Amino acid sequence: MSHITELQNAINKLHKAKATHLESVSVREMHQGRTVWEGIVEVFQLRGHPMTNRIYGWSYDTDDPNNPKGYVTVLHIPPVVSPQTAVQAVILQEYKNRVKND
Repeated sequence: MSHITELQNAINKLHKAKATHLESVSVREMHQGRTVWEGIVEVFQLRGHPMTNRIYGWSYDTDDPNNPKGYVTVLHIPPVVSPQTAVQAVILQEYKNRVKND
């Protein structure tokens, strides 16, 4: 199964909407001259979702042998309006979660 199909399946399950792949976009997010995230963000058209018709997603490797891949999906709802802003939103949320738990 391709990573596009895996992401589509995750989107369909999580968001109860039909995802159609549109494009793959290379994203590099920098902070103070250092790369904090780099990868390919998949862009999908979304049918059947009440709030938006677009979603961004990517997969990542986990340390769990029972679930070796994780999936990130971000709805196209402002301020998320591009693959770059989807990555930024996830980085910001992860930072807020870390600060909250410290």
